[in-house]
Amino acid sequence: MELTVGDVITQCVLDEFAKLPAARKPTIRSNGIHEWVPCSGIVAKFGGHFKCICLGTGMKCLPASKLPQANGNAIHDWHAEIVTLRALNLFLLSECENILRDGSYKSDVIEQCQDSARPFRVKPGVTFHMYCSEAPCGDASMELIMAAQEDATPWADHPNPTGSDNAIPLPGRRGFANLGVVRRKPGRGDAPVSLSKSCSDKIAIRQCTSFLSWSSSMLISPERAYMTSLVLPEAQYSHTGLSRCFASTGRMQKLAKLRWEGGYSFHELQFHATKLEFPYSRRVLEAQSYAIAPCNMSVTWTASGFEERTLGGFVLGRKPFDPKAASALSRRRVWERLLSITSLMYATHHDINNHLSMSSYSEAKACKTLQDRRAVQKYVKEYGLSGWVRNEGDDVFKLQ
Repeated sequence: MELTVGDVITQCVLDEFAKLPAARKPTIRSNGIHEWVPCSGIVAKFGGHFKCICLGTGMKCLPASKLPQANGNAIHDWHAEIVTLRALNLFLLSECENILRDGSYKSDVIEQCQDSARPFRVKPGVTFHMYCSEAPCGDASMELIMAAQEDATPWADHPNPTGSDNAIPLPGRRGFANLGVVRRKPGRGDAPVSLSKSCSDKIAIRQCTSFLSWSSSMLISPERAYMTSLVLPEAQYSHTGLSRCFASTGRMQKLAKLRWEGGYSFHELQFHATKLEFPYSRRVLEAQSYAIAPCNMSVTWTASGFEERTLGGFVLGRKPFDPKAASALSRRRVWERLLSITSLMYATHHDINNHLSMSSYSEAKACKTLQDRRAVQKYVKEYGLSGWVRNEGDDVFKLQ
């Protein structure tokens, strides 16, 4: 059988996941219950070659009530798609560091540049493709959610999670008829309240701001740093939902063809379906008549050799909220990694390094280098993703 582009991208991710040790994968519990988990991965294409550069699993997020305790040590959102996007940025930071430490190192995806506001950029001809074993939660999956309900009555929501009468409450999975809106996760009404936006919304905003996080945006130009395609299993593929959520004919219509300062622009996503299935998906296990339960563990892997297991937003086996439990994907560890890299460029970028060293987390993100990025975020939230409420409470910590 000839493989489609979606199949090729999917197979790259599945092959890398298969290589992980058994301890990184869902297990069969002592009572015979099989664990399932969503998986996501990002594949880079260069020189006609496809290569998986990162992947992640997971399906939960930190309740809003826990954010003040996080102090930069917790992962706020470990849905597979978001873990994978954070892993991608960790991989890119590693590539920057490798180039700076070893003049002979050649990255497959980025290169140094002298004619840009950033010291690095994505290489010409390199494209990035995202695979998800489940449709991203939020707007892109609403048709699937509705079709799966025996009773299509929307679930009741908690009261406004911000505690403010004036703030806009974000729906989880309620209001099935209200499509094209920003939603929060988790979706179930009986889950602890969170203000983390849905994976659909987080992917959508990156169609304009690039897939670079604030940390990698300090080093890498956003030009060419955009996802080219999104791949989903056929059972999770709703062209109607995907188009409404991500396409220029849907809720992103007002942003189509726009270009902003700093190399930012709206990038249309291509959609691909695949016949291949992730072996630990809910569908695969249910089809085999297994009793199933969600896997609580989240796993991260990158092509730079990094692997990590977390539980509840912290390194597995460590005490939650303890600095020693901070994941490499946490705000604190990423900030530390960025500081380490900018110290290697101190002679030419001492202003950035000094700013990062003396700031709180929120002040570091507010630096002048990222002002164009902030302007794009503001514009998108006003004209494409209106109703976006900030998830605050873990941005005033310092490294010292």
